[in-house]
Amino acid sequence: MKQGLLFWNVDTQVDFMEPSGKLYAPGAEKIKPALKQLTEFAAQNNIQVVSTADFHYHNSAELSAEPDFVNTFPEHCMADTEGAEYVAETKPEDPLVFDWNKEYFSLDEVKTHRNVVIRKDAFDVFAGNPYTDKIVELIAPETVVVYGVTTNVCVNDAVIGLVRRVDKVYVVEDAIKELPNIPLPFDKWEKLGVKMITTAQLDELLN
Repeated sequence: MKQGLLFWNVDTQVDFMEPSGKLYAPGAEKIKPALKQLTEFAAQNNIQVVSTADFHYHNSAELSAEPDFVNTFPEHCMADTEGAEYVAETKPEDPLVFDWNKEYFSLDEVKTHRNVVIRKDAFDVFAGNPYTDKIVELIAPETVVVYGVTTNVCVNDAVIGLVRRVDKVYVVEDAIKELPNIPLPFDKWEKLGVKMITTAQLDELLN
């Protein structure tokens, strides 16, 4: 696998991406061509991909029957439901999966699997799965390229977490989509040194 470069696919799951999804990000289906391009680019160039996924049970802290749509949301991406599956454009091939509620005695396999899935029970993948920190440490990327949904919730948390752990963080601006009524994080990202790129610029990452 290509050393130093990691793609980070955030929560591109049916419940967020499809108009029929339980927590649809309006317009998310429009980024599907860009997501497909990223998935194919990673495969063609043997780039490792970490895909994160909401994977909730009914007692999850972020679920509420009376959600405020900022800190709490209606049921979505429930464990083992269709809504928790990845859309076809990003579905990982033969992934190594790490559940947030299981015990793993060794994580070394992350270094040999091109596709890794981290399931989580919080917006922030570093808080929502106890193994995320160690997985990033073992992969030891210099550059991480982030894309997915939603821009102003889980993508933002991933970006902030990665900035603390990785030298260079890029976000693919034509491969992200936000939820309404929550502030956008672009100014904050710029202050943190995050670089915005487009799918048209992907080749530049290989140089």
